[in-house]
Amino acid sequence: MNLANFFTCLRVMLIPVFMLVYYVDFPWHHLASAGIFIIACFTDWLDGHTARRLKQTSRFGAFLDPVADKLLVAISLVILAASYPSPWYVIPAALIVAREVLVSALREWMAEQQQRDAVAVGRIGKWKTTIQMIALGVLLATDRQGLEWMWVTGYILINLAAALALWSMFTYLQNAWPQIKNGMK
Repeated sequence: MNLANFFTCLRVMLIPVFMLVYYVDFPWHHLASAGIFIIACFTDWLDGHTARRLKQTSRFGAFLDPVADKLLVAISLVILAASYPSPWYVIPAALIVAREVLVSALREWMAEQQQRDAVAVGRIGKWKTTIQMIALGVLLATDRQGLEWMWVTGYILINLAAALALWSMFTYLQNAWPQIKNGMK
């Protein structure tokens, strides 16, 4: 266990804590759960930075980091669907989850084809992740009875993240198309 992997494992361990705090009813539970979520998001940056800076990359870290990210995002999206049942939230949330499943499967398949670099994370994917995490943090910090400007901002950002998710997904599919086409033969 190196420091980078510790930060990744910490992110996974923070997920049930943030979920519990979100559902326990006390006056500032939304802010507290958003704070825990933000700390978990920070560990994503911290594990990558630590792995590169201290040369602590590992096969375990390469496996667990994207799994931890997908768990954090998917669970957050699902939890928030009960608080924000509007199509302005539910549709982009569903698109993001679908994109994550498809791109994860595509990356796994491309790795089997020895073509993992064709679907490596790109700039649009990084922007999507950043905007998505900000949107989720904003939406976790309030609810539909809270400050309107906050949840409206969250809706705008989650829709932007969904648009970027679709854009990056189509980019990955386009990059993988030659292998996909060969695989269908």
